[in-house]
Amino acid sequence: MAIFSTAWAVLFPLFGKIAIGFGLRKLNLISLKALREFNNVVFRVLLPILLFSNIYKANFSEITSFRLLGYAVITILVIFTFYMFLIPKLIKDNRQQGVLVQGICRSNFIFFGIPMATYLYGGTSAGIASLLVGVVVPVVNVMSVIALEYFRGKTPNFANILKGIILNPIIIGGVLGLISNLIGLRFPTSIENLIAEIAGIATPLALIILGGSVTFTSVRANRKPLLLGVLNRLLIVPAVGIIISILIGFRGVELVLIMALLASPSAVSSYTMAQQMGGDAELAGQIVVFTTVFSLFTLFMWITGLMALGYF
Repeated sequence: MAIFSTAWAVLFPLFGKIAIGFGLRKLNLISLKALREFNNVVFRVLLPILLFSNIYKANFSEITSFRLLGYAVITILVIFTFYMFLIPKLIKDNRQQGVLVQGICRSNFIFFGIPMATYLYGGTSAGIASLLVGVVVPVVNVMSVIALEYFRGKTPNFANILKGIILNPIIIGGVLGLISNLIGLRFPTSIENLIAEIAGIATPLALIILGGSVTFTSVRANRKPLLLGVLNRLLIVPAVGIIISILIGFRGVELVLIMALLASPSAVSSYTMAQQMGGDAELAGQIVVFTTVFSLFTLFMWITGLMALGYF
């Protein structure tokens, strides 16, 4: 019951903010135009600052589990490559293909991995979780840009894909954070506090915007890609990934982090990026909402099942 309470404590604030945005839109307190404008600010300013802040604060000198970091990166690359080939065979709409690849492969690990590890293994586990965030998030963002750019037109334009990666604000934020960290650049405390406060705005605002923008009128029309996205994100990807992780020998806090990476719902920023890069933003938003809701039950299943088997 305590594990269920923890999962609920992590998920409810996310779902609550989505509900607030939905309510604001239904009460006509915010317009679609305003939501698009705010979404643009989140994509171009707030999310890049959030990623910069996370990587800037990571202590790479404390990395001890190179095996875990390497395994996480390789796993992400394999998953993205697999779905880049599979999704076009199942879905014909270009705008939905990139969104589905991103929705399946890009989890909300940044908001689930650290809380889960901290609850199960104490505050000392937050360090390795933060380092994993600093390594994994930039890789995931690059792969997401590639997926959305690749499927943006009828014929993939590799020059546009490269341009999309280089000019993507979230990628720029991550690269600047990595450079700052590696060269030991440190800002005055007042500036660091400002960066942290702005970074703290990003996710709550992105969730509220998502709630105000998502509609359910096309759920029936989108039922096939939506079902594909939810089942693969919450069940198929984690099932295959967790089994392989156990066979390789991961246990304890490392297995918890791998589980969080593979079994968390789709990242909120995937909706923002899809809207800004010409993907089916409505489908992207629905994938985020439905995976967030159902992950309350699937995460409970993964956590209790693995604990019962004695893997952590």
